[in-house]
Amino acid sequence: MNDLISIPCVLMRGGTSKGPFFLASDLPRATDERDQILLSIMGSGHPLQIDGIGGGNPVSSKVAIIGPSTIPGADVDYLFAQVRIDQQIVDTAPNCGNMLAAVGPFAIEAGLMKAQGATTLVRIHNVNTGKLIEVEVPTPDGQVSYLGDASIDGVPGKAAPIALTFMDAGGARTGSLFPSGHPMELIDDIAVTCIDCAMPMILIDAEALGVSGYESAADLNGNASLMAKLEVVRLEAGTRMGMGDVTNQVTPKPVLISKAKNGGDVNVRYFMPHECHPSLATTGAVGIATACITEGTIAARLIGIRRPPLALSIEHPSGHLDVKLHYRDGKLIAGILRTARRLFEGQVFAKPVTKLDRAA
Repeated sequence: MNDLISIPCVLMRGGTSKGPFFLASDLPRATDERDQILLSIMGSGHPLQIDGIGGGNPVSSKVAIIGPSTIPGADVDYLFAQVRIDQQIVDTAPNCGNMLAAVGPFAIEAGLMKAQGATTLVRIHNVNTGKLIEVEVPTPDGQVSYLGDASIDGVPGKAAPIALTFMDAGGARTGSLFPSGHPMELIDDIAVTCIDCAMPMILIDAEALGVSGYESAADLNGNASLMAKLEVVRLEAGTRMGMGDVTNQVTPKPVLISKAKNGGDVNVRYFMPHECHPSLATTGAVGIATACITEGTIAARLIGIRRPPLALSIEHPSGHLDVKLHYRDGKLIAGILRTARRLFEGQVFAKPVTKLDRAA
């Protein structure tokens, strides 16, 4: 295997996503070289990612890169990369809150920080957005524990609870909660909310696009006219949100919203952006919950304005995701419970970067 590059790697599940975790020091510093390595590792450019360790689905074609913190007040840096399946594109613009659930455990086990009592607080600097997230990791006997009685919809079985607290997530990408300047506006005569909170998104009443919002992810993915319309809206929203041409970006994410029917507060279908999420992104849940408490948004208009402190239950294709909202020092704080698991560790092999690769 002398012609392949060997890189230490840990495959982890974080929330309802999974992917390889790397120490930043084990990857090239140059962005183009790093991205070519990641594309080779994941096997991008093939629908099954057959020549890599990617899972052929956006929720399993993700990468986390972890290193010592570069800012005061944080313990570690976390750079998230969404690796496209069908194209050779690495997008580091968004954050991923599900993968975030595994960052604390990885950092402790990688020796970037020490366990502190029965629960270790890890302050994570998300390099993608510049935001700070606090994560509470179970560490009985000074070691990370993955076993417990917590469960999250979209993942079978039970595991140890990991509490995520998003600190002032508004304007994560654009610097503004409503980067277009309006809590609601029209795109092609469709009322939308363009919101940037943990993740840039476009919220749309499902009925405005001729669907109920209760369809399965597979049914929505197979609705060609719906998918085409969502992309038209997404591209225009990206321009209005100051993100430029988002054709080759995974943000903003379209979200169909409807009234809850299974005991929750609101029902959603979240797109990644060209495929419906089998459950719901954690960052998406933060933004949706924030829209529910903000006057003038599609969400608030649909379900009625809600006031923190409160817990909102968001229904999705696999069940529910609950978000706790309250204010701390005048800033909105969002808390979500997730779980994580270490799946395997070892060496992953990548093709060496060539000049031709860099120009591709």
